[in-house]
Amino acid sequence: MVTIPIHYLGKAYDEPVPLSLVDRVITDNGLQGARLAIKDNNRSGAFLGQDYELVEDILPADGDVVAKAKEIVAKGDAIIIADLEAKDLLAAADLSEAKTSIIFNIRSSDDALRQEQCRANIFHVAPSWAMRADALAQYMIWKKWPRWFLIKGTAPSDLDYAAAVERAAGRFGGKIVEERVYKFETGNARTDSGHQQVQTQMPELTQGAPAHDVVWVADTVEGFGEYVPYRVYDARPVVGTQGLTAVAWHRAYEQYAGMQMQNRFERFAQRIMTERDYSAWIAVRAIGEAVTRSGKSDVPDIRKYLLSAEFTVAAFKGEGLSFRRWDNQLRQPLLITGARSLVSMSPQEGFLHEKNLADTLGYDEPETKCKFPN
Repeated sequence: MVTIPIHYLGKAYDEPVPLSLVDRVITDNGLQGARLAIKDNNRSGAFLGQDYELVEDILPADGDVVAKAKEIVAKGDAIIIADLEAKDLLAAADLSEAKTSIIFNIRSSDDALRQEQCRANIFHVAPSWAMRADALAQYMIWKKWPRWFLIKGTAPSDLDYAAAVERAAGRFGGKIVEERVYKFETGNARTDSGHQQVQTQMPELTQGAPAHDVVWVADTVEGFGEYVPYRVYDARPVVGTQGLTAVAWHRAYEQYAGMQMQNRFERFAQRIMTERDYSAWIAVRAIGEAVTRSGKSDVPDIRKYLLSAEFTVAAFKGEGLSFRRWDNQLRQPLLITGARSLVSMSPQEGFLHEKNLADTLGYDEPETKCKFPN
């Protein structure tokens, strides 16, 4: 029996509380997906002499990620599911002892991590901002809604996502007719005075915009975006980080046996499956697939197979998912969803690519600024 340890390294970051009482506060986001995937790996591994072990390390908000990462890689190459923000992710990946480890990014959509700040030991399972913006942009163009009124917040990730939207407009023929920054303080939107305040602010913010087809929101930290739909000055659809969104997974998704996965996860975790759960599940399942198909369990051999043309992992998207060799990003179709239903999936029909249609989402090989060391 071969034992394959997989480390889940996370940190208790200060995350925004859901604005709606419909959404539960989740304290094990991502972790439950990894746990279920370990169970899945061991179901088949039992017949192949493989035993997968999940080692869970969730640090407090002031915890030292670098120290814990050093501890994990002290005995040699490791497989790490990194539920970490970009700064901590890079700090762990840049350890000299971790250079030949496999680190799966399941949290950060930061495009810089796939571009100038890319690392050869980081595999990105979470979709990038560019992938999300491209997925929505393709649908907007397919719908013949090319004029976009962009409202962005002031958080660094809001600005990164807004930049991805601007890039998507240039790629697919959209036009940002105007950009505005949300600067209001909403107060407590769960009280009567809160919703009255928001109801006044949103028309004021959106009044007088040039003719547009959609309002595109860039609010990655959930500060105001949930308040935009139904409150804009002109009657227009809302898309972006709220409204109609592009995500890897959604509670309403049921195609390609997705409903069976939804039900199985809910029985296992006693809650819905989130996008981060799905990303963690894929990361663990990718290791299971690589070990099973290659017949090898050493980390360097697993890494080599993950980047090979032979590797794919089934993930309820109607096709096998694989990693891009130029930036280690998982290529995958993205779901275009409303609050309660699947609207579409991108890549959209008519957006072609000479090798893989999923490479129309995000940075393609000729565009990449990622330079891995030889």
